[in-house]
Amino acid sequence: MFADRAKIVIISGKGGDGHVSFRREKYVTNGGPDGGDGGHGGDVIFKIDEGLNTLVDYRHVRKYKAENGEDGGKKNCRGKDGNDIILKVPQGTVVKDAASGKVIVDMSGNTKEYTVLKGGRGGKGNQHYATSTMQAPKYAQPGQEAKELEVLLELKVIADVGLVGFPNVGKSTFLSRVTNAKPKIANYHFTTLNPNLGVVDLDERGFVIADIPGLIEGASEGVGLGHEFLRHIERTRLLVHIVDAAGTEGRDPVSDIKAINAELEKYNADIAKRPQIIAANKIDVLGEDGADNLKRIREEFEDSLGIPVYEISAVTGQGVKELLYAIADKLETIGGEPAVFEQEFDPEVALAISDEPYTIYYDDEEDEYVIEGPRIERMLGYTNLESEKGFAFFQNFLKDQGMLEQLEALGIKDGDTVRMYGHSFDYYK
Repeated sequence: MFADRAKIVIISGKGGDGHVSFRREKYVTNGGPDGGDGGHGGDVIFKIDEGLNTLVDYRHVRKYKAENGEDGGKKNCRGKDGNDIILKVPQGTVVKDAASGKVIVDMSGNTKEYTVLKGGRGGKGNQHYATSTMQAPKYAQPGQEAKELEVLLELKVIADVGLVGFPNVGKSTFLSRVTNAKPKIANYHFTTLNPNLGVVDLDERGFVIADIPGLIEGASEGVGLGHEFLRHIERTRLLVHIVDAAGTEGRDPVSDIKAINAELEKYNADIAKRPQIIAANKIDVLGEDGADNLKRIREEFEDSLGIPVYEISAVTGQGVKELLYAIADKLETIGGEPAVFEQEFDPEVALAISDEPYTIYYDDEEDEYVIEGPRIERMLGYTNLESEKGFAFFQNFLKDQGMLEQLEALGIKDGDTVRMYGHSFDYYK
């Protein structure tokens, strides 16, 4: 069974409690405190496993918890740290906060291992609290609580080229001809339910192709399995649009291309803007209508929009080599690597500050709007406002916390100043 999406709950380990005890030795009447520290709780770590290509294991088990740290003991004995829990995922898995849908980490590129939740710190034993006036402290620090988060795992395949098109146009046949992939092919609609990957080795200019399962109109709204498939196109740098030029099933290829592009536009405008090549397939069975279709495809897309059109037969291999060289040339022109999704949500920050208070008010004397309180102060400490990404992250934080709405309710206008602990910003909606 192939699964490219799963929702799970992850829990870090609780820190062990510090211990309260005193030295009890013969001939030592007043032994000092000797309570040991608690061990740290285990972390929740995601790690790429090159042998995996599905998230199916996470469909059966919903909750994953790291081990708690042990409590401290007598004679300054420190508790044992809890074991981490390592969750193995396929390369290309994106971990998101389930509540907001924001990216925590993209397990691709240089990211092979990532700690999503850190375990709680162990509490200090009573030995740390002895002073000249309090030589026998009878209290110790409790361990830090565990953190819990529901996350969404999404597998977005990593490929340079995405094959798109309606069902039964010959994408799987093409992939099996040009790569070592062995997709299951049958003569009925929506046959490919799993994205198939294949590597093309072309004069030392290799690239990876993903056969994205056949799309249908309404896919961007989730009709059929639309969203399940469209997410796999998000990383690709080039789209190869395979169309049945012969119209063997009575479909109009020009309308099909327009329909698929419309679905891409609705799902993600950035994907629709990516370079495309059209592969007019099934030229081995062209009739009079097919020849007219080829002419119309060229007029509509190559002549008017500058999208190159290549005539191929995935069955006989006619025109396939020319198409592959065109793909390789285009990838060199585009440059870059498959997309890696930036972090939008930091669990350590979000869980640490979510319950802390803040206030927003208008300062008449300074003619400024002021945001202050532990929540905003802590966030400023976590964020590098000098970097563009850090500043954007901070802006999203203000929006997500409802602070921008509260400023607008107070009457803030474009150009007004907002002050936060020594930082001043001009407000623009």
